[in-house]
Amino acid sequence: MNQPIPRTDVARTLLPIARASIANALGKTHTADESAAWLKSHGASFITLNLDKKLRGCIGSLRAHRSLLDDVKANAAAAAFRDPRFKPVTAAEYEGIEVEISLLSAVSAMTFSDEKSVLAQLAPNVHGVILEYGHHRSTYLPQVWATIPDPAMFMATLKQKAGLPPDFWETGVKISTYTVSKFKESEFVRT
Repeated sequence: MNQPIPRTDVARTLLPIARASIANALGKTHTADESAAWLKSHGASFITLNLDKKLRGCIGSLRAHRSLLDDVKANAAAAAFRDPRFKPVTAAEYEGIEVEISLLSAVSAMTFSDEKSVLAQLAPNVHGVILEYGHHRSTYLPQVWATIPDPAMFMATLKQKAGLPPDFWETGVKISTYTVSKFKESEFVRT
């Protein structure tokens, strides 16, 4: 998105698009306006689904590689039906699902000498973090800081999520950060 678009307009456009993607896959009718020109710009999004205030699915893109419209639609369907941690969302669950969209900034590689240096640079509640080592890769959105506020524990569990031991550290570890703009249905009227 090249020019600033009011936050409310972004939310009221993207949230119905994400919900419609899930509804349509379930055979339900839910329409959403996909005509905004800025939806054609490349963008990276994560879609988080919660049911009864518990995570029900979360899938996203770390880097912009397709239009924001296509990214939101694909990630919404993937979060609902292809998150390997959960069974697919059912039609009975659909109305109770709350959709949250995180629009990611560009990813920025960190420069550091060791894990202590990484921990000192992290901004809790601001940075989303990507950890990469060989074929191991994981990320936490900035929202995860709310449940894991300690930077050392945050990193330890991020390593575990990547399939590494919590105390793992080797030369070759890559850490990148990003920020998000977040939109929840509970903050905006469903349309």
